[in-house]
Amino acid sequence: MFSASRSSLNVLRSKVGQSTYISTARMISGQRLKYSIATKAATTLCIKAVRQPRANFSINHIHRFHASALANAKVPFLLADIGEGITECEVIQWFVKAGDKVEEFDRLCEVQSDKASVEITSRFTGTIASLKYKVGDMAKVGSPLVEIETNDGAAVEEPIAAPDATSTSTPPTTAPEDGLRGHSNVIQDMNAVAAMMDSPPGKVEAPKVEATKAEAPTAEHILTFATPAVRRVAKENSIDISLIKGTGKSGRVMKEDVLAYLANGQQSAAAPKTSSASIATVSPVKAHRPVGEDEIAPLSKIQKAMFKQMTKSLSIPHVGFADEIILDNAIAFRRALNDYVAKSPEKYNFEKISYMPIIIKALSIALEEYPIMNACVIDGEDPSTAKLKYRASHNIGIAMDTPGGLIVPNIKNVQNLSVLEIASELTRLQELGKKNAIPLADLKDGTVSLSNVGSIGGTYLHPIIVTSEVAIAAIGNMQRLPRFKMIEEDGKMVERVVAQQIVNVSWSADHRVIDGATIARLNALWKTMIENPVLMGAMLR
Repeated sequence: MFSASRSSLNVLRSKVGQSTYISTARMISGQRLKYSIATKAATTLCIKAVRQPRANFSINHIHRFHASALANAKVPFLLADIGEGITECEVIQWFVKAGDKVEEFDRLCEVQSDKASVEITSRFTGTIASLKYKVGDMAKVGSPLVEIETNDGAAVEEPIAAPDATSTSTPPTTAPEDGLRGHSNVIQDMNAVAAMMDSPPGKVEAPKVEATKAEAPTAEHILTFATPAVRRVAKENSIDISLIKGTGKSGRVMKEDVLAYLANGQQSAAAPKTSSASIATVSPVKAHRPVGEDEIAPLSKIQKAMFKQMTKSLSIPHVGFADEIILDNAIAFRRALNDYVAKSPEKYNFEKISYMPIIIKALSIALEEYPIMNACVIDGEDPSTAKLKYRASHNIGIAMDTPGGLIVPNIKNVQNLSVLEIASELTRLQELGKKNAIPLADLKDGTVSLSNVGSIGGTYLHPIIVTSEVAIAAIGNMQRLPRFKMIEEDGKMVERVVAQQIVNVSWSADHRVIDGATIARLNALWKTMIENPVLMGAMLR
């Protein structure tokens, strides 16, 4: 027998024209079960039910409705645990202010911990009611960052037992495990109410419970456990996340579950047992290529050597220096050399020379003036025993990107070679490097190194010193840039903006034995030799 208390009828009558909401007592991930009925119709319904002497129907649960006029709900948005044992973060900027409209996944703020900065995104759609912190404040993990006014109203639902012991309804054999297990009963009661509203007076029949079970969504459809990041992946691929069976703790949907769903196009294990008449069939999502599996590979021989050498280099304090060199005169010098080579191609193993032989020879001339840049530190573990070894040979290493990896062969005794002889040696090493066939003798006894990263791209680099050297320079790509220059016009020197070919160089040196002033002086001489190649002839013996 259907029963309703007088107090419930009074509440329903007082709310004519408003909507009454039935809400689950438990809300997870911002989702709610929400139903609305017209209060006036419900009042008429309840009056009919009370006047029925013996209505031949039964319902498992009768609900008392506390109708409260909640227009919007303010939801506190908590600062979640971002890992690494961090308990508080500094708010460094806000992307929203009070009154702004936000949607799910919109950026709210950026917070800075002692390890990284993180952008916090919204898990709700609504309006920002208030900000709990100012820029520069320290926000505690687990405390509210903002309050978001959502579009969901909430009323209290209080299930009570059926009052008539002679009722023909069969009580549930087991109590629900938690508040989520009783959602289908709420919907069954609402279906009963709707059926009574549609029936003529005196002929009220309760719908069969079996007929409504197919229409009642299960708890797995109503509530899905997933992080905002996982929801974003599902949303971007137009996937209903409730269709995915979670493999995480307490059934949480993980990113791997979404990717697996994409790969398979379906997930039969997650499909609920419902009739085809009540829930529309979801067409399979077009499969996307999933992320490839991780692979563990051993280091190559070159990588092992680089790993060992660079690990040692971490003990060296580096000092850096950068400058730019104008190549206009070097371009003309190179052109003259190539014209000479073209007249006697049989004498050389190359057709044209690059700028590198000119740069290498100019560096060797500068090293004659500053030999400490060509030295090495020996017995450097202890300052009391450390010494500098000044080396007579200029064995200038050239970093090469070969099929096997990075190697640095060197051109021996550059101080005794001409530009054309340097070009011949450089060509030999390049051809061997393409075949991964550079002999060990060409890799040993380097004294200073150059990295021609500009041949690949880039302007500046922070090169790393090896322990057997005290300096290394990197050469960027050549660029045509505007620069001020004094030029002669009508017998007078005037300053004009002209286009010049510029290359940038970046130095790193062992700061234990070399200071910035030494690098600057050597670089100035090196720059002078490159910008005025004719001077190199004056330096030759």
